[in-house]
Amino acid sequence: MTKKQDSGTTEKDATTPTLGEGSLLQVLEENYPHDIHPGLVPGISVDEQRIKYGTDRLVFSLAAILILGFIAWGIISTESLKSVSDAALSWVVANMGWLFTSLVSLVLLFMIYLGFSKYGRIPLGVDGEKPEYSKFSWIAMMFSAGMGIGLFFFGPYEPLTYFISPAPGTADPETREALHKAMAQTIFHWGLHAWAIYALVGAAVAYGAYRRGRVPLMSSIFTVLLGKRQTEGIPGRLIDMFAIVATLFGTAASLGIGALQVGRGVEIVGGIGKLSNAGLIIIIAILSAAFVASAVSGIGRGIRWLSNINMTLAMLLAAFVFIAGPTLFLLNLIPASLAEYLSELLHMMSKGPSWGGESADFSASWTVFYWAWWISWSPFVGIFLARISRGRTLREYVQYVLVVPTVVCALAFGVFGGTSMWLRMNGAGIGTDESPQDLFFKVLEQLPLAQITPFVAMACIAIFFITSADSASVVMGILSQRGKPEPDKKIVVFWGMAMMGIAVVMLLVGGNTALEGLQNLIIVSALPFAIILLLMMVAFTKDLHTDPMMIRQEFAVQAIENAVKVGIDEHGDDFALTVEKASDGQGAGAEFDSHGSEVTDWYQRHDEEGNPIEYDYKAGEYADGWMPENGVASGAQEPEPMESAKP
Repeated sequence: MTKKQDSGTTEKDATTPTLGEGSLLQVLEENYPHDIHPGLVPGISVDEQRIKYGTDRLVFSLAAILILGFIAWGIISTESLKSVSDAALSWVVANMGWLFTSLVSLVLLFMIYLGFSKYGRIPLGVDGEKPEYSKFSWIAMMFSAGMGIGLFFFGPYEPLTYFISPAPGTADPETREALHKAMAQTIFHWGLHAWAIYALVGAAVAYGAYRRGRVPLMSSIFTVLLGKRQTEGIPGRLIDMFAIVATLFGTAASLGIGALQVGRGVEIVGGIGKLSNAGLIIIIAILSAAFVASAVSGIGRGIRWLSNINMTLAMLLAAFVFIAGPTLFLLNLIPASLAEYLSELLHMMSKGPSWGGESADFSASWTVFYWAWWISWSPFVGIFLARISRGRTLREYVQYVLVVPTVVCALAFGVFGGTSMWLRMNGAGIGTDESPQDLFFKVLEQLPLAQITPFVAMACIAIFFITSADSASVVMGILSQRGKPEPDKKIVVFWGMAMMGIAVVMLLVGGNTALEGLQNLIIVSALPFAIILLLMMVAFTKDLHTDPMMIRQEFAVQAIENAVKVGIDEHGDDFALTVEKASDGQGAGAEFDSHGSEVTDWYQRHDEEGNPIEYDYKAGEYADGWMPENGVASGAQEPEPMESAKP
């Protein structure tokens, strides 16, 4: 809290001067915006704000030029791009790998602190606002955000890899100890740390949009640090541009591995030889055409319906593997793996270059890659979480967003990864010589209905591809159109096609080891946004510190402390508390500057052109009679959950 520069009362009548007590200017200085004390502001939703949306030409143009240039470079001179990406990766891992590992752990600790500190009571909405979705629906949508293409790609492959080649210094290969260490390492990469990154961005966006009335842009989170002028100027627009670039590369990587796995499915069910890069590009083109059709059709509800069917199919496929596979083995392995994960969490967090060359290589190949991937996905998934979490308290948000997806990922990887390791232990002949996109189909071959399940898996992956591209493109449209809730279709299609182009270039750069190409470019592209996340924690904390609820809490603590001291001093044991005007410098807010710009500027209302306009907080009305259309700001729509396919 800031120190009070000029003591005074918050009561309007008491600030009216008599002749000789002050000038008209002093009267104006004493008034609060719209005559409401900053501790009594109930919050502002972006829906209530009068915002002029439109394409930010600088953000859109810079991001588009960078991406189109990258795509052209990859197509015209693949080898030179590969050489540069390899060199950039080596530099980032060697010099900035510590930033990724330290940042992710710091974010996890930060979110736990926010959830269980005094800030946990703050709602992600206005005072008294009820959650938009029931708890069951909210959890179900978080579950959908925790599932995606990566479940089928890495689900059987990653635990099996650690089982055969354990992390340095953890266990001997293919032992019972390696079995549990493998599952713990997998949950480490997909669990609390990953979701802490998403939780940070989601909470900051939700708080800014639904309690501070800001547009849901990455740049608006930094208003408290940069000021409104700089947030809307070059620094803020660069933040939004970096968010677009990170989202493009992160989503394109998911689309790339999706294409690889669909291609492998085509090889298996079609009985054809290995597909070339040209064949994979054709698959991307077909899926891209389906994405464009969904993006321009306007059938958003149809896409959500399709997404729900897809999630059901994915859950049924996981249930089938659980039942048709080693059920008893999995029932014992999954809870044991969760316990191993929790017990080894600090140790896994510490593994890195300081442990030697092998640990450094392992960290670069797996841990740093995953942290970069989650960082690149955080603008997309963060906005998704913000939209569905409106009205929740920060404490409830942190508890559920960290725990529920972590448990879901543990269950999913426990089923697929546990089955692949069990097959290996029982002589099925599968191993890490199989490609990641091949291994899932190899597991299905060992189970009943092997003629049907590959088709179900391919359908799930293809739908995840389309819906992920659709939703991620909408988010990038929001970021490039000043937070417009329903971005123009041509902008959405452009970003979708840009993602497809990057996916193609990633496959070309990767060559025979396509996954390696995806890893290289993700790690490099995520670096700028990693630094943004570091500053985001500072900005978010400053916002929470001056929240109206925190101001009231500070007043309450100080008022009770002062009253108790005076009561005991004057009346001993026999006193009661009453509310009355205190002498100057003796009140609950004596040390607080309630007129400071940092606690008052944010709730001054403006018209569409940015000019201050009068507003009645008690009546909830603008002076000129402007009202949101159907309870939602002009040009906006009721927020509906987007399909979020975690990679």
